[in-house]
Amino acid sequence: MDKRDLKVAIIDMNNGAPNQGMRGIQEILSRFRQENNVNLTFDIFDLRQKGEIPGIEYDAYISSGGPGSPLESEGEKWENDFYHLLDQITEFNEQSQEKKKYAFLICHSFQLACRKYELGNVTERKSNAFGIFPITLTPDGENDEIFDGITNPFFSVDSRDWQVIEPDFNAFHQKGATLLAIEKERKHVNLERCMMAIRFSEEIIGTQFHPEADPVGMKMYLLQEEKRKVIIETHGEQKYLDMLTSLDDPARIVLTQSVILPNFLNKAIGNFQEA
Repeated sequence: MDKRDLKVAIIDMNNGAPNQGMRGIQEILSRFRQENNVNLTFDIFDLRQKGEIPGIEYDAYISSGGPGSPLESEGEKWENDFYHLLDQITEFNEQSQEKKKYAFLICHSFQLACRKYELGNVTERKSNAFGIFPITLTPDGENDEIFDGITNPFFSVDSRDWQVIEPDFNAFHQKGATLLAIEKERKHVNLERCMMAIRFSEEIIGTQFHPEADPVGMKMYLLQEEKRKVIIETHGEQKYLDMLTSLDDPARIVLTQSVILPNFLNKAIGNFQEA
């Protein structure tokens, strides 16, 4: 059997900050290559720190999370380059009858896209959200192929100081976007549930959470003394211990990591196979 080709661009939005997300993305790509007999290659572009941006020659794009405000970069060259790339992908897909290009936007990248397409209000949270949380699929999310094989609710790593709330459904309708998942319901908290996953178009999708997160990376993060202290001071020791215990639960982030990004890659490679 001849191997199929898939050329992937990874856009690093971390601005030089240490993180486990880039490792998680690369591990998923490497595993997908082996398990699916795909000639998958990838290149990494350090956008915020070095101004690197991929061209339109890639088949699929994965843009990472990253630190800082998704509002303060307005007008900066690197942000304009990112938006231009999204426009190029959209334009290519509108003109191509067969082959399509796909993009997956994580956390910071997701927030930037929500700002670009004006789908909601990007605001700073009252407190940092960090941990492994349940996320609720909307009816559209339950029927979306990206979540095929997941539970509802499902669990994922959430790490952010910002959020996108107050969806503008007129804008969703005009742009052909679909809300796929929202924050867990908190009956004791009188705050709007933020948007957690959006299909911006047939080929571009984004998540507020981290589908690339895995138990190894999370454990390394949680066992850092500085992080341990912050979590215990903010959420209590029991919450910290619960996080550690839940890492190895196969129905939690192990399932999420094995389903969502591989489904995205399957759609990309399946499309080329059909074409």
